[in-house]
Amino acid sequence: MSDTMRIEQAVEQDADVIAQLIGEIEAYYGGKNPAINADEVRARLFGTRPVATVLLARDGGGQVLGMASYSFLWPAAGADASLYLKELFVREGARRRGVATALMDQIRHEATNSACTRVEWTADRDNGAAQAFYAALGARPHDGKAFYRLDQSH
Repeated sequence: MSDTMRIEQAVEQDADVIAQLIGEIEAYYGGKNPAINADEVRARLFGTRPVATVLLARDGGGQVLGMASYSFLWPAAGADASLYLKELFVREGARRRGVATALMDQIRHEATNSACTRVEWTADRDNGAAQAFYAALGARPHDGKAFYRLDQSH
């Protein structure tokens, strides 16, 4: 990837492009409704109770190449804090160019600056490309916990 790529924390003016990226993520995973409303992005990320932080990777011309979203978890084991990576996504035309590595480097930097003892995330078991990428970073699957989901009705 070119030295002109930069990783920046998203601001409210990025809500439209974040909505587009979330739609691309939904389509990538076979979601039924890839249309995401930018107003919902604004409310969730930039409202009175932000639910996550988003990092955007941009090329030298300002085009968004990918994103990472994360939240902090506390307490983690031993009353420590951890950074939970919810999403790491690189647009199709920017894949295999160092974008994901740059985003992960910034995630680790954010965790260190926030005194987190670890970074945690999940990956689909059938996503071999993601698993290979994470293994190349030195990450290993953690079998100590089961993943649960309790769906809430709207």
